[in-house]
Amino acid sequence: METRNLTDLVRFSEDGPRREALFDSEHLFSQVVCLQGNQMLGPLVDPASEGLVAILAGEVAVQIGKGRARLKQWETAFVAPGQDLTVRNASAEPAVMLLVLAPPPGGEDGPSQVGAGQAP
Repeated sequence: METRNLTDLVRFSEDGPRREALFDSEHLFSQVVCLQGNQMLGPLVDPASEGLVAILAGEVAVQIGKGRARLKQWETAFVAPGQDLTVRNASAEPAVMLLVLAPPPGGEDGPSQVGAGQAP
């Protein structure tokens, strides 16, 4: 059995969002994403993966496809395959989120960033 403490993955960077792999297997991909200030992640997209965004701390503005919402600690959102996902810190406090995708997206760092020149 493999276990991890999420707090070990909470780290912030002045350079941009900090992404730390939680678990990565043949069937599941998960990472902890830490945002501070006005940092944002995305847009990300994977044509074959379903995703779950869970807010562990703070508040974020999330855009999934054409939908938008503000999520606070313990709130979640579902990302259907092929939908763009963009997340931005929405408060002065840092935000921490868990991103889970199944099946794992193509590419070793998670879903590809739209326009970043990476294959999905």
